[in-house]
Amino acid sequence: MSAVTVPAPVMPDPAPPPLRRLGLLLVRRRRLVLALSLVVLVVAGILAAGAVPRLSLARFEAPGSESDRAQAELIQRFGTGSPDMIFLVTARRGTVDDPGVEAAGRELTARVGRAEGVAESSSYWTRGKPETLRSRDGRHALIVVRVPGDADHVRSGVLPRLVPEITKGDALLQVRSGGGEEVFRETVPLARQDFVRAELVIFPLAFVLLWFYQRRAMAALVPILAGVFAMVVGLGLLRGVLAFTEISTFALNLTLAMGLGLGIDYCLFVMQRFREELRAGRDRAGAVAAAVEHAGRTVLFSGLTVATSLAVLFALPFAFLRSFAYAGIAVVLGGLLAAVIVLPAVLAAIGGTMVPRRERAAARGTFWHGLAVRVMRRPLVFGGLATALLLTLASPFLGLRFGTADDRILPPEAGARQTQEVIRQGFPAEETDAIQIISTNTGPAGDVSGYAAALSRVPGVAQVDSAAGSFSAGRHVGAGEPARFDGRGAWLSVVPSAAALADDPVRLVEAVRAVRPPFEVLVGGYPAELADYRASVVDRLPLVLTLMLGVTFLVLTFMTRSLVIPLKATVLNVLSLGVMFGAIVWIFQDGHLSWLLGFTPTGTLDPSIPILMLCVAYGLSMDYEVFLLSRIKEEYDRTGDTREAVAAGLQRGAPLITAAGGILALTFAAYATARVSFVQMLGVGMAVAVLVDATVIRAVLVPSLMRLAGPLNWWPGGRRA
Repeated sequence: MSAVTVPAPVMPDPAPPPLRRLGLLLVRRRRLVLALSLVVLVVAGILAAGAVPRLSLARFEAPGSESDRAQAELIQRFGTGSPDMIFLVTARRGTVDDPGVEAAGRELTARVGRAEGVAESSSYWTRGKPETLRSRDGRHALIVVRVPGDADHVRSGVLPRLVPEITKGDALLQVRSGGGEEVFRETVPLARQDFVRAELVIFPLAFVLLWFYQRRAMAALVPILAGVFAMVVGLGLLRGVLAFTEISTFALNLTLAMGLGLGIDYCLFVMQRFREELRAGRDRAGAVAAAVEHAGRTVLFSGLTVATSLAVLFALPFAFLRSFAYAGIAVVLGGLLAAVIVLPAVLAAIGGTMVPRRERAAARGTFWHGLAVRVMRRPLVFGGLATALLLTLASPFLGLRFGTADDRILPPEAGARQTQEVIRQGFPAEETDAIQIISTNTGPAGDVSGYAAALSRVPGVAQVDSAAGSFSAGRHVGAGEPARFDGRGAWLSVVPSAAALADDPVRLVEAVRAVRPPFEVLVGGYPAELADYRASVVDRLPLVLTLMLGVTFLVLTFMTRSLVIPLKATVLNVLSLGVMFGAIVWIFQDGHLSWLLGFTPTGTLDPSIPILMLCVAYGLSMDYEVFLLSRIKEEYDRTGDTREAVAAGLQRGAPLITAAGGILALTFAAYATARVSFVQMLGVGMAVAVLVDATVIRAVLVPSLMRLAGPLNWWPGGRRA
């Protein structure tokens, strides 16, 4: 009796992964996807056009700080406040004490005070002719002005009307504008022009580089269009955020800078995988689906990494820095939409026009494969030399000194800077930037005269004015203006010397606060506001670093199922950041390339831009880490051989990372031509970080460290993801 053969049950094919299903859907519905993408672009463009004029101007303020409370007390109890701007008045003939000049000066002071939006106006002639408001040579005098309101109201509403009217001058007087509000009013349009001019250079250069790498015009054009798509969608998303909060106008600059770079990076990665799948024998639909499955996953992780790095800026209580978090996250979302949704539909429709007639990727990959093999053969030698080089480049960072921004962020030809230069060089003191000290109670104060005398002995203090008179170097030098200090409680005005304010205003504020008062006081005024802002930012640096390192570590752990690889990536990216900060200290703080870039070094760096660069650069460094690790992990899952996985991953990923990094570095380096030093610093620093990361770190340190770690690289996740 023959045995009955029971057929084995037929197992259903496993369902394809979600991203592959998405890729197949995009292929089938490519015309609909492209039509909807065009609609999204048009709608986003309309929203973006409405978002740009609604972006706000911002000040370097620390809400709730001592200086913030002092300013509120000064306004409420004394009906005054720190001046917002100044007019530098120059006698065309003679001195500012000549009768005709004095009469014209008094009339001009009164006219400024009557102008719409101006709360207070006083001058050398109306304040009893104090030496602090008169230049040493007698040719110049100052009118100090207080314009209440937020930065948008002052810089966009009042000053554009006030400044042209007052600076007309007459036969006796030449008038120029200056002060903190005027400096930053001139900064915004210059920075915007710098970014637009750089973008006009970047687009054609990026096209040429992409064509050289891709060898097809359409393959060079599509990533650029994706970058434009990311910019427009990013700005469109900001229009929705603007309904709930304010966003600084400088966020527009970050959107332009990151949009093109990320759009190109993400699209190149998807297009590269599409080509590989075609070379492996897949048809166009299968190649698109595989590209979305593998490259799309990597791009999503990369975007998540960049977005989370920028999101840590939300931990800072400063609207100026939070604005960059909103802008960065919005533009990342735009880039992801372009690369994972729109591009696959484009590839499904016209993918054949993006494949070069003669593929050269193999030749490029052979070099990187050989380099990886040589590095892993002597990992300690190559890794040690690369680390020594990067530590040497990072060493200037040890001399970092935080300071505050002033008019020298502007080019020498800027009107507000020229005004401040005259004051810095020709006036004995900075009356307009006085440190204001207000008692915290409204009753009779203690020994005002003794306190004022003690304050006047602080190095860098030119004069102290109070209800008890004026003091200099510990001595009573005049009756001053007692009526000016009438109010509920005591108020003292500490006038710094021009040299002290130009050198280190924060140190001067600390010295003034160190003088023991006879009653409880609040210390405010513009120098104190800068000091409190800087202290607030610097104090939160550990929190920013902890959040940034922790969140990105978790993202990489989830992607690689390893704890060792994210730890290694964190160390390498910190090293990359060290090189970036070493470069900006050496160049911008110490001024070694000021002759080439055309800026004026001040010996310090304002902390705001470096913190922004920290978050952006760390995110972009992890961007390339994710790109490379995804290829290495894929090869390791296939072979189980770490050495071969690293070599093959570098062979497939390094040409793309180098090309993308070069284009992104070019995007940022173009801003080195800017006239505002903030913009130059952002461009140069980011270009250095991207280049170092895409070359030395990815090509040498990654393979050397992975070779040394061996099987531990994948602990505790094992071989399979």
